[in-house]
This record gives sequence, C-alpha cells and structure tokens, in this order.
Amino acid sequence: MGTPWQETFSQYKNQLETNCSSLPGGFLDFLQKLMNQSYLQNEFSKPMVWIGIYIAIASLLCILPMVADLLHGFKNKKLWFPCKHFTLNAASLTVIAVAMKLPMDLNNEMPSQVDQTVKLGSMSFMCTMMANLLPSLANMDSKELLTNIIALGVLVITLVVNICIQVVTGVVANYHLPNYYYYYFSYYNGSYSNFSYTIGKFNWIIAIFYVTMLLALLMIHACSALMILKSKKILDSKYKTGHQIALKDVDLQQPKVEKLREHVSNHWIMAETGCPQFMMVCSAASSASGVICVSSTILHFTFMISIIPHMTDYGSDYRWSEVVILITQSIGVILGTVAPLSRCFAFLSFKVSVKWIWNHIRVFKVESYCTQNLSDWKQGSIPMKLSSRRCKIVVQDIMVRILNFCIIIQKTIIVACKMIALIPVVFVIGFLCCFHFWKWLKVMFNASNSMLVDRHAQIQHNRDLSQYVLQLQDDMELAERTLKSIAKSVTLLIQKSEKHQPNYLMKLLEESSGFEGVGKYDLHHVPEEKYVDCWSLPVVTLTTIAISLPNIQNNKVDRLLRSVSEGLTYVKHVEETLNSSDKYAITQKAARLLWLEVEVYHKWLGNKLSNPSHQVTTTKEIVQWFSDTAKTMVTETGVKNKKVSDDSALDTLVSANSMYRITQTILVSYQSNIDQLSQENLFVQLSSRISHILAACLTNLPQVIAMKCHTSVIEKREESVQIAAQLLGETIQIMNALQDRELPSLKPDELPFIDKWRDCFMHPSP
Repeated sequence: MGTPWQETFSQYKNQLETNCSSLPGGFLDFLQKLMNQSYLQNEFSKPMVWIGIYIAIASLLCILPMVADLLHGFKNKKLWFPCKHFTLNAASLTVIAVAMKLPMDLNNEMPSQVDQTVKLGSMSFMCTMMANLLPSLANMDSKELLTNIIALGVLVITLVVNICIQVVTGVVANYHLPNYYYYYFSYYNGSYSNFSYTIGKFNWIIAIFYVTMLLALLMIHACSALMILKSKKILDSKYKTGHQIALKDVDLQQPKVEKLREHVSNHWIMAETGCPQFMMVCSAASSASGVICVSSTILHFTFMISIIPHMTDYGSDYRWSEVVILITQSIGVILGTVAPLSRCFAFLSFKVSVKWIWNHIRVFKVESYCTQNLSDWKQGSIPMKLSSRRCKIVVQDIMVRILNFCIIIQKTIIVACKMIALIPVVFVIGFLCCFHFWKWLKVMFNASNSMLVDRHAQIQHNRDLSQYVLQLQDDMELAERTLKSIAKSVTLLIQKSEKHQPNYLMKLLEESSGFEGVGKYDLHHVPEEKYVDCWSLPVVTLTTIAISLPNIQNNKVDRLLRSVSEGLTYVKHVEETLNSSDKYAITQKAARLLWLEVEVYHKWLGNKLSNPSHQVTTTKEIVQWFSDTAKTMVTETGVKNKKVSDDSALDTLVSANSMYRITQTILVSYQSNIDQLSQENLFVQLSSRISHILAACLTNLPQVIAMKCHTSVIEKREESVQIAAQLLGETIQIMNALQDRELPSLKPDELPFIDKWRDCFMHPSP
C-alpha cells in the first residue's frame, strides 16, 4: 500500500497506458519522477511553517528590549531614549540574524505580493533596529567597537548581497524578467490584476531603496564609531575641570547635608550632559539615522496598505506563518521608530538661535575630533616589523594613502549626515516661529511683572549651573529649559527617595545615643585576631546572639532583624566605598554570607538559632555554647586547613573567630554577674551595641555620597550619581540625627574604620 497520491497516480497511469499507447517512451516514468520530486519537496517544506514561527519569536525578542528602552525613557523623562536594554552585542546580533531569515533566503519562492511584502518588510525592520542601536556604541571601548562594528558589517553586507542576488534571480520581482513570469505570480492570487506587472516591477526598486538605506546606516555606524573615542576624551577632560570646581564648595571628609545636595546636583548635571549616549544622540549622525528610519517606516506601511485585502494570499512554503512575521515585525517597526524620530529633534536641547542655525547649516565644516583617530593612525608607526627599509617605505606610503582615503570618506559621510539632519531642523524652525509669536502675544497681554522677575531669577540660577554643562562644541549652548529640566530631575529623585526612609533603622538608632557600644563589643581580652574587623561582621554576630535568646518576644526579634537588614544596606555602601582593600574584603564577604544564613534560614554556621542546644537554657549557657562552638570551629578549621585556602573554610573561620571574640567579651565583661543577667537585659545590651556600631558606621554616609558622585569611568558616571542621589534622599534624616552626636577624637581619615573607633574608646586620649 502506498500513499493516496501514489495510488491515484497508478490509476491514471494504467488508464494512460491503455488509452494512449502512442505516448513517447519513458514519458510516464519521467512524469512519475516529477511527481516524486514534488512530493518530496512538499515533505521537506513542512518545517518551514515552524521556521517562520521561530523568525517571529526572534523578532519579538528584538522588539521587547526596544519597548523596554521606550518605557525607561518615558519613566525617567529622557525623551532621547538611551539604549539601556537594546544594545549592540553578540547576543543581540545573533537574534537579529535569526529575525532576518526571510531576506537571507535565496531560493525559496516568494510568488505572491504578500510574500514579497514580508521579505521587504524584514529589511524595514532591520533599518529600524539599526537606528535604535546607534547610541549604544557610545558605551563601548575600542575593542568592543571594533568587534561589534565588524560583526554588524558582516551581517548587513551579507543581507545586502543576498537581496541583490534575489533581485537578479527574480525571487524579489524584477521587471527585466519576461511577462509570463508575472502571469506565474498571478496564479497564486487568483487574478492578474491583484499582482499586476506594474506593482511587481516596483518590488525591485523598493528592495534597492532598502539596500541603500541599510548601507547608509552601516556607514553611519562605522563613522560614529571612529568619532566616539576622541569625543569621550574631550568630555572627560571637561568633566575633570567641572569636578575640580565642584570640589571647592564641599569638604569630602565631613561634608554637610545641604552642601551634599548642591554637590550631587552639580555632578548630576555633568553626568547627564556628559553622558556618551546623549553626546551621540545630539550628533548629526543620530539625526540622519532617524530620518532614514522614518523614511523606511513610511515606505513600509505605504507598501503594506496595498496588500491588506490579500493578507491570506500567501504562496511560499512559510504559508500562514508569514502573516505572523509580518504583523510582529510591523509592530516592531511602529514602536521602534519612536526613539529614532525623537532623536531627530535632540538639537532642541540647545538654544536654537540664528547663530546656532548658522553653525548647524555649515555642513562642510567637519570638526577635528571627527577625524582625529584616523589622523593619529596616519601619523603612527607601521604595525608590523619589516627588516627592509624599502618595504617600510612602501607599506607606510600605502597605509597613509588608505587612511587619507578613509578621512575623505569620513568627512563625506559627516557632511551627508549634516545635510540629512537639516530636514528636521527646517521643520522645527517653522514650528518655532509660530510658537515664539504666540509666546510673544502671551507676554504682551497676560504676563505680569512678578513672572518676569521669577524668570530672571531662574535664568540667573541656570547661569550658575551652566559651568557644569559638558558639551563637545563650546559654541552650542544648552537651552535653559533643558538645564532646568535636568536640575529638576535630580531634585525630584531626591524627594522621591525621601519617601523611602529606613524607619526600622531610625527607631533602632533613636533608642540609644552616643557611640560607646563600639568600644564594648570586643575588649581585646582574647588573643589578637588574625583578620581585621569590618563594620558588618560584629553587627551580624551580635544580632545572631540576640535573636537566639528564646525568652524574647517575637515582635522584638522581628524589629531587630528588620532594623539590621536596613542598616546593613547602608553599611555595605560605606564598606565598598571606604573599606575596599583586600584585607577588608575577606571579612566583608564572610559577613554577607553569614547574614544570609541568619536572616533567611535563622541558622548560624549550620546550627539552628531557635534552640542551639537542648542542654542550654540560661543566658550564660547560651553565650557559653556559642563561645565553645566557635572555638571548636576555629581550632578544627585551623588544623584541617593550615593555610586556609578554601573559600568556604575561610568564611567559617572568620565568622567563628568573630563569634568567639564577642562571646568571650560578654563573659569577661559580666563575669560573676552573668548568672543573674536576664535574657531581656542581654537583648537590650546587644541591641544598644548594634545601634552604636551602625551609628558610628553611618557617620561616614556624607563622605560616601560625596565620593559616589565621582567616578573615573565615563560610562558609569550617570549610574553612580543616581545611586548617590537616591542614597542622599533615603538617609537625610539619619545624617541630620547623627550630626547632633559628639564624635570621638579621631582624625577624619580614621572615621571609616571600626578598629580605630574601638581603640579610641578603649584607650581615650587624655
């Protein structure tokens, strides 16, 4: 038994052999061979539907990060939409390559107009993605730029070559083919009018147009990559000048809260205006890519409207999955065009005056930083060792000629970008003329003197902040509304953070005053420690003992845990900023792991805290159990690991050593009175010491915030200042409360270290 079509063919074959004895020899065998090939082709093409779904999923994975960038831009009121999620890297290029499967397909027939629209629509989707990816280049170093631009170039050139091949072969309809080719296409649409010769003839024109736009976008990416490194050096140099100006008004050792606000605001302005992505968005290259993206989108939807009535007339092996691809990628084109379109008008961040327009329309003026890298390479030495002097001359001459040609190409692309960028400029000029006329009328008839006075005060304030604005070109002044918006954004961020005060931590700090507990948690009546102490480890150790006391009410235990959890969040900032050396890192890591075990699992080094041992009931027995267990762990770990190279063993040793020292301090401090010490009193004493240690640590918060405002890595400045602003807002009440406490007689550079505090309390100066 064969398949149904084989049985049917056998019946027709028998009839032909009976009734048509005059058929040429071998004709029926040839016909059967064709039938077999057709059957196999149908079988082989069945997975193409699922490949189409795979393409649609890949397209969706490209759309989601673009949408995430849109939401991030709207949320942070950055309508130039920085690339935070959708960036150029190996992962995104891999997904993009999958999404471009249709235009890469060289030999799969695309006979209907729907098939053609899906194939060409993928190229529009590619243009949209490239326009969205452009600002992400600004966050890359030289190595990343080189590898990613080469990878993008390989992908785009491969795509372009494949489309050109399909134009020649007719997979993308070509008017050079004879008319019967188009009648073949009409077979799949039911009538010749649905896919006329005229419509089919324009498919190849649209394909060539998309090819031109893809190559233009690739050249813009390459041109921008050559400008980025030098541009970031210029911004970095200006940032250092602004940072020195900001330092004159604040004392980093003991800054005041109000001065901190100004310090954060000044660095926020420098970080926002000196952001590499903002620099890229404000360039002519970004405006040009936006214009190209919008043109591609308009063409795509103009072309798509013509095939809406025939969406089900697909004729390729991808079948109904083509419609899914078309809808998915069309949504991506719509959403993906928002950011490039907005970036076309990024120049509105500057004062659009007559002088500005004149500087902008001087399209044949190419700034030196645009070609500086190529010029430096031209003046450099030959990147290879040659023994022959004649060979060196020849190679050097060739290299210079190639780089001279590249400089010409670079300048040509920049000039072309400036000319394209004039399109949104001209559009906005007309709008601004109408707007300023309306504004003039409003001032004439409605504005009051008080409004003019307020405006004058605001301008004066903005002038004070303008010294912190970082721009590549000194003749392009940031608009007052932009500077005001940037200054307002950091104020709003601080105010928003103020609503998230650590209330449990505040209550714990208010329960005791002073810092004496820092000198009591470890009295050095035990042998000298091997590892230096940090702020977090004694806090975690004292909390462990406190919450293990069985007679304490659960609500008090919960409050202490929440207080310590909030406190350790800020302690971490202090330690990472001021105690970042390797000797402190060991102890800090042990404290983090121990706190995770204590807070989440209510265990200490594998022992349950609810009932450490069935034999212990009194306060002394509990403290003694911790001391003995810790001593055993220290001894066993030291014997088994003499050098303690294993990380887990080292963490155990550090945590156990801290527990042994602190419990011995408790036992020695109370001596014979430990038997009469109730669990409630011990809990209060431990809570007080925890409060004092946290308070002493958090006196360093102003210094931490001031230091977090500055970082030498240009790509991380914006994030670092944002963290500083949030930290300032959340801890303003804590810093104001701690300002009233009298600090011990320590030097400012000794305040970040707990051992200095402990020594000061143990050996006070006369």
